[in-house]
Amino acid sequence: VMSILLHGDAAFAGQGIVYETFHLSDLPSYTTHGTVHVVVNNQIGFTTDPRMARSSPYPTDVARVVNAPIFHVNADDPEAVVYVCNVAAEWRSTFHKDVVVDLEMDEPMFTQPLMYKQIRKQKPVLQKYAELLISQGVVNQLEYEEEIAKYDKICEEAHARSKDEKILHIKHWLDSPWPGFFTLDGQPRSMTCPSTGLNEEDLTHIGQVASSVPVEDFTIHGG
Repeated sequence: VMSILLHGDAAFAGQGIVYETFHLSDLPSYTTHGTVHVVVNNQIGFTTDPRMARSSPYPTDVARVVNAPIFHVNADDPEAVVYVCNVAAEWRSTFHKDVVVDLEMDEPMFTQPLMYKQIRKQKPVLQKYAELLISQGVVNQLEYEEEIAKYDKICEEAHARSKDEKILHIKHWLDSPWPGFFTLDGQPRSMTCPSTGLNEEDLTHIGQVASSVPVEDFTIHGG
C-alpha cells in the first residue's frame, strides 16, 4: 500500500496539518513509511499573488522540514510528469520517506490575468502532445481522434447512467457495514446509548482520593 496525498498549493503552504503530519511522518508509531505528496499548483491559492500569500518562493518549501525531495514539473509535459512520478514512487519504496511532486498547472484567470492571457494563446497540452506523437509516427491523426471519441463516449455514458441513481446506498461506503448502525436498505438506524454516568457518591469519593495525600508528614510541592 502506498500513501498518496493530493494538495492544493495554498493548502500545502497554509494548513497547519500539513506541517504537523510531516513531523509525524517518520515517528515509529505513526509513519506510513513514506507518503507521496502531489501538489496541484495552479497559483489559485488565496486568489492573490504568491508574494502576498506566503513567505517562501514555493508552496512546497514546507516539506524541507523533513528534508523531503521536492520535484517541480511542468504539467504541460506529460512524459516529464510520468517520469517524475516514477522517480517519486521509487524514492518512497527505496527509502520509505516522504517525497513531494509540485505539479505546476494553471487556470487562475482572475488571479494573474496578464500572465494567463499569454498562456491562453498557447495550445492545450493534449493537442500539443498529440501533434508531437503524430510527428514522430507513434500514432496517426485517425487513431488520435478515435481515442478522443472513445474517452468522450465513456464519460457521456457514465453521465447518463448517473441520472438513473435515485437512492444513496450508505452501507456500500463502509468496509464492513455494522448491523447496529444501518438498516438492511442502508438507512441510518436510530440508536440509543446506555447511561455512562456515575452516582454523586462515587464521584465525591474519587475527587477526595485524588486530592488527598496518602502518606503522613509528606510535603507536597507548592506548584
